[in-house]
Amino acid sequence: MQPATIEELRKVICLTDLPKEHLQWILEHGEVSEHADGDLIIKTGDPIDEMIMALEGKGHFYMNVNGKLVFYFTFENDVQTGGVGGLLPYSRMKISPGDNFAVGKVRLFRLHKKHFRELEQLNPEFIQRLIGYMTERARHFATEKLQQEKVGALGQLAAGIAHELNNPAAAINRISSELIKRLMQNYDLTERLMRDHVKPEFITSARQLAEEKKAVITQKIMLTAMQRLDREDEINAWLEKNSASDGQVAETFTDTGITINDLEKISNSVGKEALPDVLQWLENNLSSQRILKDLDDASCRISNLVGAIKSHVHMDRTSDMQPTNIHKDLENTLTLLGYKLREKNITVRKDFCADMREIPAYVGELNQVWTNLLDNAIYAVPKNGTISVETKCSQHDVIVKVIDGGAGIPEEIQSRIFDPFFTTKKQGEGTGIGLDTVMRIVKRHNAEIKVVSVPGRTVFTVCIPFPKKENAE
Repeated sequence: MQPATIEELRKVICLTDLPKEHLQWILEHGEVSEHADGDLIIKTGDPIDEMIMALEGKGHFYMNVNGKLVFYFTFENDVQTGGVGGLLPYSRMKISPGDNFAVGKVRLFRLHKKHFRELEQLNPEFIQRLIGYMTERARHFATEKLQQEKVGALGQLAAGIAHELNNPAAAINRISSELIKRLMQNYDLTERLMRDHVKPEFITSARQLAEEKKAVITQKIMLTAMQRLDREDEINAWLEKNSASDGQVAETFTDTGITINDLEKISNSVGKEALPDVLQWLENNLSSQRILKDLDDASCRISNLVGAIKSHVHMDRTSDMQPTNIHKDLENTLTLLGYKLREKNITVRKDFCADMREIPAYVGELNQVWTNLLDNAIYAVPKNGTISVETKCSQHDVIVKVIDGGAGIPEEIQSRIFDPFFTTKKQGEGTGIGLDTVMRIVKRHNAEIKVVSVPGRTVFTVCIPFPKKENAE
């Protein structure tokens, strides 16, 4: 391995104008390292105790974001980095937050931190220059991290929407196929009624009966399993007695509230010979009516989800502060996280104040706060657990509490949970929005967030003040 030269060091942008004797001092106190294309120069968690200068080649720096390596920046001899990286004077970094891979042949010069004090005495202005590069690097990291958090949050939101839309969309496909089949059957069954010489008056009375039973379908009156079996057995027995046995007919009549008394009236109206065809025709119409109600429910669910999404991400509104109703925002967030709640069979208890008024907010950002706090609560509680969402309103502020019955946050780490990059979740889990971002959003609203946690009860409290009204002169 060839030792470095003053000419090589002078090509490093940050070192270009240093006196020759200072460059010579650096040469005498550091060492060269070389890396082939694809080599892992430094990995996540490695101790950082050297300043690194790029003599040749470049490295791609990646950080682990939710279990995936995400590209952050390229380290090379350019204006942005000045060709210096690793540990810089007065940096508090102790370990590498990511992985750096060599791109092509890479040649680096390393200066250990034990020489920093002597270097500062030798050239204080150079140290100030390095601090400037360090500040720029920190700003770049913060920008990239915020961008990754937004992408992660969007991914989580998209996953939630996909889960929520899947069931009603699948239901609509299934219902449309069944409805087409039922409509085709109706032609054949209507033809049978005509052959049986069923009077037009029966169609009118059948329609009236269907309208009466519509309330049963709409209200979805639930029967216990035993009640359902008893009613089906009762109807089946009547059908067999009247030579009109059909399992599907009995099931539909039970679901739609048709009684033995209704069947007796139909039988007396149309006669025994036409009765089997009439009952199948009636069953087909009642089933079609029920299918249409299911179709309406599925389409309404999709419409409600779209409305929740639009409100949650603040679509069709400006990025300025806008009045918003916190209760509606919380409800929309719970809707979008519904699939996670159902996966763990979590009960959500809501205790909302009665006089909530709109509060000015950066709505899209504030919804990220509710998403993060509720997602953390879902993560914390066990299956069949409980989450409470409480609000209190006054003339001065709105207080929102998210309470979970999980294991709690250990006391020794409670003071760190709002620190950047800190998490207690496993890789690949969570919203991608850290509590440090939550803190920044809360502060942007001149609000406060606090946490109190003991085993079995963790409470995050957000207090958002109403803007103070200026006194009229």
